Amino acid sequence: MSDPIQFYFDFASPYGYFASLYIDALGERCGRAVAWKPIMIGSAFKASGNLPLVEQPLKGAYARHDWERMARMLKAPYRLPDRFPVPALPPSRAFWWLAERDEVQAKAYARAVYHAYFAENRDISEVAVATELAGRLGIDAAALETAIQEPHWKQRLKDETEAAIAAGVFGSPFVIADGEGFWGADRLPMIEGWLKSGGW
Repeated sequence: MSDPIQFYFDFASPYGYFASLYIDALGERCGRAVAWKPIMIGSAFKASGNLPLVEQPLKGAYARHDWERMARMLKAPYRLPDRFPVPALPPSRAFWWLAERDEVQAKAYARAVYHAYFAENRDISEVAVATELAGRLGIDAAALETAIQEPHWKQRLKDETEAAIAAGVFGSPFVIADGEGFWGADRLPMIEGWLKSGGW
């Protein structure tokens, strides 16, 4: 198997949510593993001089419409959360703690976080929500809550974010496949074509 597909995302990103529903299936079709990498998109925005879509004139209204439209196309459960966007620090730190122990479980947790935020209107910036979602999956919620507060996992998220920015990541989702960067959930078909053809 060739190098894994690098899937960068922020848990408060609607486009990241939509991509998360299909990225692993894409990897399977291309014979690739997918490495999920939550980051702090706010830091990437600062590095690129960008703002969240909802804060941008014209683009904000378009994005809100497009998220609804994309959800209907994909038949994905979706509603814009009451608190949006939020800093998704607790689940992002929790993911890295989990990933070091069990990558499959970490991905299951990530999917649960995305669903909680964009389908259930749960505030994923709250530690209590992050730990409850872990408990639903049979993860030791108390251990996860402790990890969220530990300096090591706070720093891990910062380091992963800085490494992503250094690699050219500036949005969510952002995929790097064989050294080639692709920004946006709408680039998944292009990524699949690139990998299957060897690029162009």
